[in-house]
Amino acid sequence: MDQSGVHLWVKAEPFIVGALQVPPPSKFSLHYLRKISTYVRTRATEGAYPRLYWSTWRHIACGKLQLAKDLAWLYFEIFDSLAVKTPEERLEWSEILSNCMSEDEIEKQRNKLSVNTLQFLLFLYIQQLNKVSLRTSLIGEEWPSPRNRSQSPDLTEKSSCHNKNWNDYSHQAFVCDHLSDLLELLLDPEQLTASFHSTHNSLVSREAVVALSFLIEGTVSRARKIYPLHELALWQPLHAESGFSRISKTFSFYKLEAWLRACLTGNPFGTSACLKSGKKLAWAHQVEGTTKRAKIACNTHVAPRMHRMVVMSQVYKQTLAKSSDTLVGAHVKIHRCNESFIYLLSPLRSVTIEKCRNSTFVLGPVQTALHLHSCDSVKVIAVCHRLSISSTTGCIFHILTPTRPLILSGNQAVTFAPFHTHYPMLEDHMARTGLATVPNYWDNPMIVCRENCDTSVFRLLPPCEFYVFIIPFEMEGDTTEIPGGLPSAYQKALGQREQKIQIWQKTVKEARLTKDQRKQFQVLVENKFYEWLINTGHRQQLDSLVPPAAGSKQAAG
Repeated sequence: MDQSGVHLWVKAEPFIVGALQVPPPSKFSLHYLRKISTYVRTRATEGAYPRLYWSTWRHIACGKLQLAKDLAWLYFEIFDSLAVKTPEERLEWSEILSNCMSEDEIEKQRNKLSVNTLQFLLFLYIQQLNKVSLRTSLIGEEWPSPRNRSQSPDLTEKSSCHNKNWNDYSHQAFVCDHLSDLLELLLDPEQLTASFHSTHNSLVSREAVVALSFLIEGTVSRARKIYPLHELALWQPLHAESGFSRISKTFSFYKLEAWLRACLTGNPFGTSACLKSGKKLAWAHQVEGTTKRAKIACNTHVAPRMHRMVVMSQVYKQTLAKSSDTLVGAHVKIHRCNESFIYLLSPLRSVTIEKCRNSTFVLGPVQTALHLHSCDSVKVIAVCHRLSISSTTGCIFHILTPTRPLILSGNQAVTFAPFHTHYPMLEDHMARTGLATVPNYWDNPMIVCRENCDTSVFRLLPPCEFYVFIIPFEMEGDTTEIPGGLPSAYQKALGQREQKIQIWQKTVKEARLTKDQRKQFQVLVENKFYEWLINTGHRQQLDSLVPPAAGSKQAAG
């Protein structure tokens, strides 16, 4: 490592995937988190520090913070899902849960889980990203963006708290504005004053800086290799700047803070960098007579695997189908798409769909979070670790998920339905992302919002309205049926419909029509079918599949 030019930045993933798009519980304020920070250290022998066990967090969250147990588990599980785990470990956990016969057995298994205590405290603190402040609502954004912001304000606009999850300026400003608080949260209690503040002589432990690597990473001299924060801070030539003492094996609080502030810069793999200098992709063809231009950008040609990003906007009246290495493990944002059919058939890291209307999204397995915000009349078909929705109207979700779907604020007429499609590589992609077919909580959503949300906001699709979905592309692979099958009520409805078709065919056969009558009858049926295609909007979907000539193979490109 060449010591000149250390560049640090705030990681995107903890904010994109980890910050729940809802104002945090009031008890996640700094005041309470400081109390928890002190409390866990006094309970080190009881599974609180350096790793926090679920049973201890449940005791703190439910007993001391008065949170509902479901909410306590939700935050614990979201953080745990961010941890680096192999797909095999994730599948093993799914198998353990699917073998549990009761809530008590599930609780016993959960009690074996633990997370890094200090990183979990930081994770709870960054939930403040989506805190609604009175000041902001009166005078606008708390954190003004630099003037030379991305050239595409449409994609990074910050009119609501929602865009903060994808806006790297918000991530950087949040960490810089609250850096002292974040560091104080990690201090050993004896390094704090009675009012929980640091002094000029406060020392930061090595463990605390390791924990801060949850949020910060960097490079030296703009080299390709990315290091977690602690590796750079502990690098011998940087000890003078980072404030590390080899004798006490600790950092000087004020030197470390000054060094962090001096080195923090924009995320080279963030959304704004992706939009500004990312590769523009011509996946969507310009449609004749439309003025809107589809914009698709990615950073996969420069970004390491954990930092991949694809942003697509303004796809209008088109069918877009992709299964490519560009998408594998990427964070995907789909923004302002209208009257389109979008198939992204690769294993994905996270997906955010925002401000889209009258469109269908068929996704490969989403390893972490699938989030929808401000969408109308959208259909989403996906296997995902977690689904969360806010401000949606008339949307339908055909999902397979091992966690309860989260209904955040502002939703109307939500429909949940079983996952009902397959493509040849689906099971292979599920294995790569660590997603299994059981447990599947598609039909057991959890309402998480401050306003009084009653359960009438959602419904489960009645079996009589259920049809399977066919993905109209040829691909290599072994999956030939819906993973995990269908719930029996829906399977039965399909069977009854199949029976009706057979009766109809038999009736036609037994009618013994003449050749001319058969021709006439066929014309009548075809006209009715054509009428139905137009009335349901399926005509556009079929037409959009015809060009280009290699249309059936375009998913593989």
